[in-house]
Amino acid sequence: MAKKKTNTESNPKKSKNDVAVGVVGSGSFATAIVKMLVENCKTVHWCVRNEYVKGAIEQRGHNPTYLTAVNFNLKNLKLTTDINELVTACETIVLATPSIYLSDTLDKMTCDYKNKIFVSAIKGIIPKVNDVVAHYLREEFKIGFRNQAVIAGPCHAEEVAMERLSYLTVATVEDEVSEKLVNIFNSDFIKVHSSKDILGNEYSAILKNIFAIGAGIASGLGYGDNFTAVFVSNAIREMETFLESIYEAPRDVNESAYLGDLLVTAYSLFSRNRNLGNLIGKGYTVKSAIQSMNMIAEGYYAADSIYKTSKDKGLKLPIIDTIYGILYEGKNAEKQFKKLTAKLN
Repeated sequence: MAKKKTNTESNPKKSKNDVAVGVVGSGSFATAIVKMLVENCKTVHWCVRNEYVKGAIEQRGHNPTYLTAVNFNLKNLKLTTDINELVTACETIVLATPSIYLSDTLDKMTCDYKNKIFVSAIKGIIPKVNDVVAHYLREEFKIGFRNQAVIAGPCHAEEVAMERLSYLTVATVEDEVSEKLVNIFNSDFIKVHSSKDILGNEYSAILKNIFAIGAGIASGLGYGDNFTAVFVSNAIREMETFLESIYEAPRDVNESAYLGDLLVTAYSLFSRNRNLGNLIGKGYTVKSAIQSMNMIAEGYYAADSIYKTSKDKGLKLPIIDTIYGILYEGKNAEKQFKKLTAKLN
């Protein structure tokens, strides 16, 4: 197993740096990322969805819809609705939109983005190409892995807002990029690890959302903690099987970016994917469960792509198969989970 660099000491009080960094997106995780970055950066560029959100932040000092308790000093922010303005001004761009909106956002990018670093904080499949962000950026925009990074790990936006200690993993193949990202994200309440497993970190972040829907379904059906523990232990094995089929690397799925993120997403009440599954388990139709939520559960959209990829590769993944059947084939959740219990160990 390759060793990872870990920044474990508390950040001493230091002067903020002038790094040119920007965030694209105005949802809860995008807002949390801006909060992380303003700890270390004099100015954070922030490209938000529309003029209403921009005006509301400028007037009130906080996001009007998500993490409204997080107040920003407006001197630290440079707000825009124009992605070209942000990309032109920044060396490092953090993408934090829901996966289903990323292509529409980046299709508007006409400025020169050569030599920029694009950091994906997106934990979903891009529907336009049915692929992960790393491949999408490489194939559609010719942004190679040397100019990419992925943010992963157990880090719910709501706990970042409360400054509860959280751990991020930054995956990138370039040491210089890794050092820069560790420096701008690490703080008293955010500890940062580095990794070179870009695809493994990205796919694990997608897979754990699907498994969390399953954990939520189990909860809604009345299964207890004992079953959920067995479910999650089987899920991490399915994750490892899938990751090895995609890209073999010296990874350890017991590390926080893999198992840790799976655990928090499967168990936490902040988990939107778990909440979606819980509604389905309680008898909501998939459509009505999705419509009742005010945030996007990435696992729903990812389940279709991951299921088809697993079939193409001939993988045996009973949890993935079960969740896909419930979400996309209209199968009864109670009956499907009863069948699943015989396949877990």
